[in-house]
Amino acid sequence: MKIFRSIEELASLRGPVHVAIGVFDGVHRGHREVIGAATAGAAVDGGSSVVLTFDPHPAAVLRPDRAPAILTTTETKTRLLEGHKVDAVLLHPFDREVAGCRARDFIEALASACAPLAQIAVGWDWTFGRDREGDTTMLKSLASELKFSATVIDPVHCGETIISSTAIRVAIAAGDVARAARLLGRGHSLSATVSRGRQLGRQLGFPTANLPVADAEVLLPPNGVYTVRISLPGDRRFDGVANLGVRPTIDGGQERLLEVHVLDYSGDLYGEEVRVEFVDRLRSETKFDGVEALKTQIARDLVAARAALSESIENRSDSRAEFL
Repeated sequence: MKIFRSIEELASLRGPVHVAIGVFDGVHRGHREVIGAATAGAAVDGGSSVVLTFDPHPAAVLRPDRAPAILTTTETKTRLLEGHKVDAVLLHPFDREVAGCRARDFIEALASACAPLAQIAVGWDWTFGRDREGDTTMLKSLASELKFSATVIDPVHCGETIISSTAIRVAIAAGDVARAARLLGRGHSLSATVSRGRQLGRQLGFPTANLPVADAEVLLPPNGVYTVRISLPGDRRFDGVANLGVRPTIDGGQERLLEVHVLDYSGDLYGEEVRVEFVDRLRSETKFDGVEALKTQIARDLVAARAALSESIENRSDSRAEFL
């Protein structure tokens, strides 16, 4: 998969070119319908599929004081898109100048660069250009004029909920990571480097990989204990239990950490980058009367986690659900 940083680079692709456009934060189930329209079109006519997205998230430039926490870093988004077999990803830089571009100029630039532009696929609520002057109606008009196909994907539902990045953020913020996973089509995740802590988990009999999250780029759920799945270097995957919080029983509420106990694993992970996928929430973070009470609860958490993770595997409709 090729990575581009400018529209002009699209000229290097074999035509006809099919482009899916959007922010695609989370690369959720609705986004994948838009991307699928581009890849399907390219497969039919032997052309190239492109995902055009923006870096950074436009909200971080347009309203930095109110920008939502992101669901996926640019690196994670790119990795997920590669899993959908697109030929190229255009990580279009987004700044005030780009935000001020006229909608027509933006589409004309795409049509000029591609040889030829066969299709633009977008979601039903997509807007573009200066002051959001462009919408799907304008896109269809420009498609007729510039001789390409405009594909507008209808809302994708999970039950009665329209799947959107906003709905996913709401679920994660509420700690309902299982619902977020249903909307995403995979578990919400983050990557971090394992740091060397005070080895308190090991002293309690439950060694943990400590992941500092104070500066995490992605949205995190509330403090609590979660069942998780862990991706380790070398494409090794394990189940686990994670405590996200400030360890009130031991530290009295200091640095926020994600402490992960990897089930059925022994080894040194210090300095390794790991990916943690949130599966479900077991309980809130609690301050216990002492270390012994904490140890008793952790043992209970491990039993509950094994049962919950086993059940989630049995109930998973797609045994090859994305874990990227």
